[in-house]
Amino acid sequence: MASSSGTSSGSSSLIRNSGSDEHLQVLMDQRKRKRMISNRESARRSRMRKQKHLDDLVAQVGQLRNENQKILATVNLTTQQYLTVEAENSVLKAQANELTHRLQSLNEILDFVNTNSAVSSLSSAAFMESTNSFFFNNNNPLNMACHLNHPIMASPADMFHEYC
Repeated sequence: MASSSGTSSGSSSLIRNSGSDEHLQVLMDQRKRKRMISNRESARRSRMRKQKHLDDLVAQVGQLRNENQKILATVNLTTQQYLTVEAENSVLKAQANELTHRLQSLNEILDFVNTNSAVSSLSSAAFMESTNSFFFNNNNPLNMACHLNHPIMASPADMFHEYC
């Protein structure tokens, strides 16, 4: 019976081995399933993080576009104001040049009038002096009217005396 007991012990060992193999297989399958579920959950979380990151980037793009539009509007307004100020500046420069030329012309006129006044004053004084010397000089023929014996003589130089 030893042989049968040997067989029986061998088959029971086989059954135990095969039971233990099945049990190991079940455990491995459970671990596989847990790992697969864990991997799926990790992949789902990763996809969610990527989607959130993408949504954040899309929101940031929208925000940056709005900021760029505001900056562009500000630049356009500033450029328009600059062009307006530059045009006004050009007009003011032209007016300043025109006024400078007018002032120069007025100064030239004043210089001319002042120079002629001075010459005229000098001419008037010289005229008065020469007239006085003519009339109150003993060589004046009119002063010699009392000397009727002497003829009145006039030279062309006395007749056309120029005063300047």
